[in-house]
Formats: sequence, structure tokens, C-alpha cells
Amino acid sequence: MKITSSYGVELRKQNIPIRQTLDVYRSAVSYLTEIYEQVWEELERIPETKKRFNEAEHLIHTTKKNQARFSFDLHFPKMPSYLRRAAIQHALGSVFSYKTRLGLWEKTGQRESKPKLVYENHAMPVFYRDVMYREDKEGKDAAYLKLYDGHDWKWFHVRLSHTDMEYLRKNWSGKKASAPTLEKRHRKYFLRFSYTEDVILTKILVKEQIICSVDLGINTDAVCTIMRSDGTVLGRKFIDFLSEKDRMYRVLGRISRFQRKHGSVQVKSRWAYAKRLNTELGRKIAGAVTGYAEENHADVIVFEYLETKGKISGRKKQKLHLWRKRDIQKRCEHQAHRRGMRISRICAWNTSRLAYDGSGTVVRDPGNHSLCTFQNGKRYNCDLSASYNIGARYFIRELLKPLPVTERSLLEAKVPSVKRRISCVYADLRELFSEMELLKTA
Repeated sequence: MKITSSYGVELRKQNIPIRQTLDVYRSAVSYLTEIYEQVWEELERIPETKKRFNEAEHLIHTTKKNQARFSFDLHFPKMPSYLRRAAIQHALGSVFSYKTRLGLWEKTGQRESKPKLVYENHAMPVFYRDVMYREDKEGKDAAYLKLYDGHDWKWFHVRLSHTDMEYLRKNWSGKKASAPTLEKRHRKYFLRFSYTEDVILTKILVKEQIICSVDLGINTDAVCTIMRSDGTVLGRKFIDFLSEKDRMYRVLGRISRFQRKHGSVQVKSRWAYAKRLNTELGRKIAGAVTGYAEENHADVIVFEYLETKGKISGRKKQKLHLWRKRDIQKRCEHQAHRRGMRISRICAWNTSRLAYDGSGTVVRDPGNHSLCTFQNGKRYNCDLSASYNIGARYFIRELLKPLPVTERSLLEAKVPSVKRRISCVYADLRELFSEMELLKTA
């Protein structure tokens, strides 16, 4: 399978006309969007994407063989052809999206508010190689960009972050990068490079697999368990970035106090800062999980399935926590695939509520929520118990899936608890595996 990765390289502060270039590009996109909305009926009749694009370019760009209908060249003189085509592509996409949404709105009986075509945009230019972007000498933390200085398009020498360039040289040396896209984050400008690589995911039989089951808890950032198909636990790890969480919760506390005093309108920037801290925490957790799985030669990383549809409700702390869980799983999936590992998800119901040893429901400690008491009196870490159950549910599902109906029914009769996936626990896996081995020898 093909994996696309991207990395942003920071442009060091210097006197280069980035802002002017960005303004003229966005103005071009807005101008073209307005034009293509006017003539969309003409363009819509052309079914082929390439021919439609060519016709759209002929409408606004004059050549020896073509006289443009609109005066784009007068408004944006000497704009590089690749940048002009990128603006055309962006404008066509905006109009197409708007017309599609408008059509759906008309078909659904106009129940919701009418879609609007927004001319003001946040488009970012692509610096195509050789014509808009040139690399500096090998080993140099610099490049050449073609930028608009307010009068003309000229080449400018730009310095790049040494740390970012060292990362690219270390991890992506020899691999072809796409044309970089300009990006703005937190008042800083970046060049985002994309890399596409072919990876081969592991194809090991279920009984021979080693998995890393992960519980993304509230008390601990993540609890990982390395497990075999017979239930043998090879390793356990608690991942917890306490200082990062404390910092974020302090920020949330300040937001709450500020909100009570001044209202909700003025906390937007503070809330954005909290989300950036949350994203950074998710990045660290994902790196730690995939790193631990790789160290232990795991073939599959198993998570709980998270409901990703619908609006997230609850307190800000709860919202951030769910966002982080989603972000961690997404990042882990990408990093795992790059390392040849697979990702799987299981039903999340009752993984924390049921004890891994099959003794029934657990009782959380009121003073220490990370600990719980089993029905048989055993004290245990609740997140670790959930991690065992997550791994067990994966193996139960994968072991039973390929079996013939008769054999599966026989095993389910001997281990009735595996019939209901939402109540399966680690003890059921051990029992199921034993019965499968007995059936094999019979």
C-alpha cells in the first residue's frame, strides 16, 4: 500500500515578501471563483476534467492562438503559469463544491439554510519545483522561492529551520518529495513537503501474531500490553506525560476563570492555545505507543472503536480528551503502517467495566480512580485490565472468524461467553484457546 507523509519546514524570519505573494494568490483565486460561477453552465457541459480545466484557462489567459474573454492577465500581470493553474484548479473546485451543495439543498426540500459561495478564501500557493522552488546546495539549510514583491515576480533566497532540515535529511534522504505548499501556523510560515512511499504490511497467521493492545484511558494516557494469541502477556507499559497534562489543565483552569469574569467571546485565542497543547500531547503519546509496539515486534496495534460521528458534547476537558483519543489513533495508524504494522479496532463496550479474570464487574476506588476492586476481592489497575480485554477481544474475533460454522458452534457451546462480543474478557480467550487446542488433538 502507498503511504503519504508530510512535514512542515519553518521559514526563518527575514525580509522576504511572503505576505504580498499570499495576498496576490488569494486575490487571483477570488477573482477566478467569481468568473467561473458566472460561466459554470458552459463548463459543466464538459464532462472530462482535463478538457474542462483547459477551457477554464482559455477563458482567462490570452495566447497567440487564444483570445481570453476575461481580463485576468491585466489584473495579475506576469503571474507564473504554474501558480495561475493552481489558482484555476482551486477556484474550479470551490465552484463545483458550491453547485453540488446547492443541488442537494434543492433536492432535500430546502430545509436548511441555503449554501453560499465564499469568495474570500484561505488558499495557499504551491511552489512547483524549478519554476517556483529551487533547492540550495546539498547540506544547506536554504532554498530559492519565486515571490511577488509588489511589482514583479523574483527569486528570493530563504533560510530554513536547521532542525527541520536535519529531520528531513535523516528520515527522508533519497526519497522524492512533492512540490512544497506554503502553510501558516501560529503566525509562522512553513513549507510543507509530502512524501509517498510503498509499504508492505505484515501477513502473519493469527495464531502466530504478536499484538499491542492499547487502552487510551483518562487516568493514564495509554496502557499497552504485548500479547500472543494464547493470552501470553509478553510486556506491559504505562505511558503518561504528567507535566504536559498539568500544563494543559492549568490553561483550562485559567480559561474557566476568565470566562466567568469576561464572557465566552474573549476566550477564543486561549481555547486555541489549549487545543495546540492537546495536539502536541497526542503526538507524543502516539509516538510512544508505536515505538513500544515496534520494540516488541508487534504485528498489529489494537484500539477500541471510537464513535466519530455527531457533535461532541460535555465539558471542555472531556472534549479535549476525546479529540486527543481520535488524534492518537489517527497518528498511530499512519506511523504503524509506515513500519509495516496493521491497525485493528474492537468494540469498546465494557472493556473497563469487566474484570479481565472473568470475575464480573469492577468497583472503582473513589479516592484513586485508576484502581478498582474485582468481585473476588482482587485489587488491580483498571486501565491495565481493560488493555487485557481489548487484546483478548481481538484474538477471539480473529480466531473464530475463519472457522466453519459447525466448528465455531461447537466452540461457542463450550465457551458460551464468546458469543457476545461486548462481554468477552481475557479469561474467555484463555479458555477458548485451550478448547481449540483440545479440538485439534481430538
